[in-house]
Parts: sequence; structure tokens; C-alpha cells
Amino acid sequence: MYSHWVALAFCCLGQLCADQSLKPQIAAPQLATNNPTLTTVALEKPFCVFDSSLHPNKSYVIYLYAMKESASAISSLVTTTNSKPLNSTFQQTSGGHLGPYKAALFSVPNCASPPKLTDVGDVNKASDVLKKYLFRVGDDGTCLYDPNFLDVCNPPLAPDTTYRFKYVLVDSTEVIIKDQTLWSDPIKTRRVKLPLKIDTWPGRRSGGMIVVTSILSVLVFLLLAGLLASVSSVVMGSEDSPAETKHMSQTIQQSEPRPQLSSE
Repeated sequence: MYSHWVALAFCCLGQLCADQSLKPQIAAPQLATNNPTLTTVALEKPFCVFDSSLHPNKSYVIYLYAMKESASAISSLVTTTNSKPLNSTFQQTSGGHLGPYKAALFSVPNCASPPKLTDVGDVNKASDVLKKYLFRVGDDGTCLYDPNFLDVCNPPLAPDTTYRFKYVLVDSTEVIIKDQTLWSDPIKTRRVKLPLKIDTWPGRRSGGMIVVTSILSVLVFLLLAGLLASVSSVVMGSEDSPAETKHMSQTIQQSEPRPQLSSE
């Protein structure tokens, strides 16, 4: 009974309860910072979403489909005429432009024993918890160029592009779709910033800090100006000293009486 309430609380916290929402949700910012990125989107896995469709003695897997929002509604179907799941790839759909492609395949999340979100604060457990709770679309940058890669390819998404995502429950024995979510709300990847628009300022400052900085700048300027004036005065004084000394010596020589020659 206790595990049931824990699972229910986890579902509601993850915003993926079947009675609240049947569509993939973007990960909460507390769990995935800087999300979406230029080429990835972190989604919450479908905990407790397909429980009513699961039957004992059956094995299931989750397919994750992705497509660009620009794809037509007609091409958004992920089933064939005989209820088989689509196996369209990233390349075949031009990265989701022509329709949905299979971006991932993973086991059904265990609603009865979900990962503890409180462990996210533990450095030793955070990575494992997030891996169980989240899935990052576009996280494989090498599968497209590896001729020996045979698994489901999850290549980087396009920057500044809007995508939608869908979870599908598949009977892994019969390879038939048993249930599926709605398409997610539009999720847009980040835009590449132009070099001229990148803010290189180390940090934003308050008005008080700006005033203090201005006053300190003025004081430093006045201090430097006074120092330069003092140095200039000393240099000019040293240049005038030889001239005054020479003038004084000439005056003394003129004032001295000339010796008179004695007549013998």
C-alpha cells in the first residue's frame, strides 16, 4: 500500500499521470538545466502512463517518436495498417521533416518503484537517477556516421526548430502497438547566437554598483592626474636649475673687481 502511494505521488510530481496528461512532458528545470539546448531536448519518461495497458506474462517496450512541427498531420501516424509500429529512421524522414522517426527504444519505466528524486542532490546518485527518470532526444552525435551502428539512432536535433514527441507502448513479442500518448506540445530547440549578440559582460550590475564604480573611476583619474602634474613639475624644475645657476655665476663674475696692474 505504501509503495502504491509513493508511485502515485511520483507520477503527479512528474506531471505524467494518465488522468492528467497523456503526452510527453519536457523535463522540469530543476532536473535538466539549459533545456532544451541547441540540439537536444530532455523529456520525462512515461512513468505510470501505460499501467492500464500492461498485462501479466507479457513483455513491452517503449518507442519514442519525434517529428518536426512542420510535418503534416496526415504524416504524423506512427502505425502501419496492421498495427505495427513505424520503423522510419532519421535519414528516411529528413530529420523528422517528412514525418515521425523512431528516436529511441527503452524498457517500460517501473511505476511501482520509481527512482527517488531526493537522490538528485547526491553527487554519487544523481547521474543514475536522472538516467532512469529522463531521456535526452538528440544525444548521439556519432550514430549517423557509424556504418556498424545497428541500434536506434538518436542524432542531434536541428537548432531553432520546433519538434513534437510521442511515446508508444509496443508488445515486444508480437511487435504490435498496444497504446500511445498524444503528441507533445511544441518544443523548440535554442537558436544559435550571432557573435555580435553574445553578451561578454561578466555579470549584470545593479544601479548602486554602477554609481560606486563611476565614483571610483573618477577618483582614480584625479589621482593619476595629480601624480602626472607632480612629476611634470619636478621635471620642469630640474630643467630650469642649470640656467639659473649659469646666470648667477655670470653675475658674480661681473661684480668681482678686476685686478689693476702695478707700475714699476
